[in-house]
Amino acid sequence: MIEQLSVRLKRFGLRLLTRPRLDLPLLLALIVLAGAGLSTLYSAGGGNYSLVGGQAARFVLGGVLMVIISRIPPPVLRSWTPWLYAGSTALLLVVAVLGEGRGAYRWLDLGVMRFQPSELLKLTMPMMVAWYLHPRQLPPSWKDIIVVGLLIAVPAGLIAEQPDLGTALLVAGAGAFALFLSGMAWWRIGLLVGSAAAAVPVAWQFLHEYQRNRVRTLLDPESDPLGNGWHIIQSKIAVGSGGMFGKGWQHGTQSRLDFLPEHTTDFIFAVFSEEFGLVGVIAIMVLYAFIIGRCLWIAMNARDTYSRLLAGAIGMSFFVYVAVNGGMVAGILPVVGVPMPLVSYGGTSAVSLLTGFGVLMSIHANRKLHDSA
Repeated sequence: MIEQLSVRLKRFGLRLLTRPRLDLPLLLALIVLAGAGLSTLYSAGGGNYSLVGGQAARFVLGGVLMVIISRIPPPVLRSWTPWLYAGSTALLLVVAVLGEGRGAYRWLDLGVMRFQPSELLKLTMPMMVAWYLHPRQLPPSWKDIIVVGLLIAVPAGLIAEQPDLGTALLVAGAGAFALFLSGMAWWRIGLLVGSAAAAVPVAWQFLHEYQRNRVRTLLDPESDPLGNGWHIIQSKIAVGSGGMFGKGWQHGTQSRLDFLPEHTTDFIFAVFSEEFGLVGVIAIMVLYAFIIGRCLWIAMNARDTYSRLLAGAIGMSFFVYVAVNGGMVAGILPVVGVPMPLVSYGGTSAVSLLTGFGVLMSIHANRKLHDSA
């Protein structure tokens, strides 16, 4: 038994070392984006090297995981999916009992680091939906749609109870994207979206008061300019003051004079906009668009249903992160605590994002191996 296990581990190790798995265009785009994020963080943090070092350490950890996972064939990832989903959901139950945080219990303290289990679901959720739909006839039947809905609702509900409504919606969206890409008829999609819209007045009654205030503030931030509206007002001032070409790196005033709250985390893109202006914003949006387009291209060329649904869901989820944070900073969406991917500081989001890109690279390399066979 031990000898068989040793042989399997040896074969797995050799496969990790010998199979080429990195997608160079995607990798280069991620490196450029990470570099832009670190330089913006250095400026927003007032030259705080420990802040930049902590973020760089997350990039290194995420990069290592990306390389490792990129060398694992998609069929192996598919076989692991139910266990990864079950494990990450179980960690949410642990958070409900042992979690910690300020006002919301979202973190587990592992001693050497604090860990946010909900970040795992951003990847394991679309993996689970893709795993469930993979062997079934597509487009899915109502039975399969209901089962997928339950798979999404359980962890999303646990995350919303922390409370962390923003992450809960992102996790639910990641699963919904995989379902959407499975070929559902448009009338079914319209029916589901219409049902969700009709449930909004009911859901409003279950929101916490601070969550309701975020929506009210979006509609009229000037009603409480020194309180709930402060974030949006100062962010819009920072974005607008950047003009066409910006004030220059490390010359933004909103963050350096502490007018802009959370200027290294949720609102760091406002710092970037102030320092690099419209030209800089367009440049980084082109970079984001390339990354998203590359993800969808990988999905279109995937070899099987699991890979196609998973790659597409990861790409569309990445688009939502960019759109939600950008809309929040511009004052056209509520403040929901969604970071700008690979630019905002903190948490485990950078690690989970890079891990997801490792899955994409595995899917892409699997296609290349089949094409060359």
